[in-house]
Amino acid sequence: MLTVAPAELLRELIRFDTSNPPGNERACIEHVATLLREAGIDFKTYGARPERPNLVARLAGSGRRPGLVLQGHVDVVTTANQRWTYPPFQAHIAEGFIWGRGALDMKNGVAMMVSAFLRAKRENIPLPGEVILCLLVDEEAGGVEGAEWLVANQPDLFQGVRYTIGEGGGYSFMAGGRRFYSVMVSEKRGCQLKVTLRGPGGHGSLPMRGGAMAKLGQLLVKLDSARLPVHLTPPVRLMLEAMRDSLGGELGERYGGLLDPARADSLLDRMGADGRSFDAILHNTVNATIVEGGLKINVIPSAVAVELDGRLLPGFGPEDLIAEVRALIGEEAEIEVVRLGPAQPELDLSGLEVLSQILRELDPEGIPVPYLVSGATDGRHFAELGIRTYGFTPVRLPDGFDAWSTIHDADERIPVDGLDLGTEAIYQAILRL
Repeated sequence: MLTVAPAELLRELIRFDTSNPPGNERACIEHVATLLREAGIDFKTYGARPERPNLVARLAGSGRRPGLVLQGHVDVVTTANQRWTYPPFQAHIAEGFIWGRGALDMKNGVAMMVSAFLRAKRENIPLPGEVILCLLVDEEAGGVEGAEWLVANQPDLFQGVRYTIGEGGGYSFMAGGRRFYSVMVSEKRGCQLKVTLRGPGGHGSLPMRGGAMAKLGQLLVKLDSARLPVHLTPPVRLMLEAMRDSLGGELGERYGGLLDPARADSLLDRMGADGRSFDAILHNTVNATIVEGGLKINVIPSAVAVELDGRLLPGFGPEDLIAEVRALIGEEAEIEVVRLGPAQPELDLSGLEVLSQILRELDPEGIPVPYLVSGATDGRHFAELGIRTYGFTPVRLPDGFDAWSTIHDADERIPVDGLDLGTEAIYQAILRL
């Protein structure tokens, strides 16, 4: 029976350039399909277009427990205008790492899931519930042709499923000499805004002060110099309480201090780079990403627009974000919502202890903590069917290595031996969850 080492499979997957846009995921999906076929596993592909297929394979279970989906995307973000130490699609091994686009987001997770899935077939251990491997396209562009399309057009594929395992959690991080593993239990909701600023136009030869361009500069300064209000959501409270109690002492008090909205921002300032991820999960956030202005160099524009990538904490809606932005920038600007992600379901921690126990067994010194991911994952689409997702692709990372700052950037990489723990963890989840 076929045996696939997850690290080698990851290198094979990285070598497929699936940068989205345009995606071109078909060859990568077909590579995994070949492995499934050789292992005697039936599968089908589904997609809005033949060149962008989503793959679904199944292992039968006894029916004693609900089904489980292992879901991961094979598309990656662009490498354009980035300077890489090693070519991003060669999967070069150096300094103990596999280097390449997708090494962390999320071809590593796909490699671990496929390896664990093949092992379950190979060892032929009776499974408590059906296990479904779901390899997806287009996640990096919202999942429109991937998870969103599949859930909307083929919902019967997921009947009887209670949980999915996906991305967004599992990477280790160090604090106070202790190693923590994040298990994603919820995610922020995308809320993209467009802000339009208006002012007098005219000929570019005449001085213009206080026009739309000047207002844009003032708006950007305001967004850059202040945070939106602090909000403490249930998953973040649980994470901070666990870290406070595990660390103890002065450092434990610092993390515990983040539980106090009145103190949180000043503590984040003192934490510097270490506080960046906590900053994101304690606030609704907006980042200016696209500016649309004049059309001709000698014409002063009478309107300028800036698009904001907004992210909502669980329990908050677009009206809350608009109100918080207005409180910061004033009432003059026009604000509209241009895209809103699906609302997050109520927090469900029913599978957290099973996954935490698996991590404690595999790394007795590790401390699992629930985690709210600041980005969006395909889990939000499965939630439309009432299915809950846990971000659980565990990797023990070297001390001082910040995975979240490396994702989507140049020199994305993962330890060569980092996938073994995660593959075993996912295999145990197949048997227990």
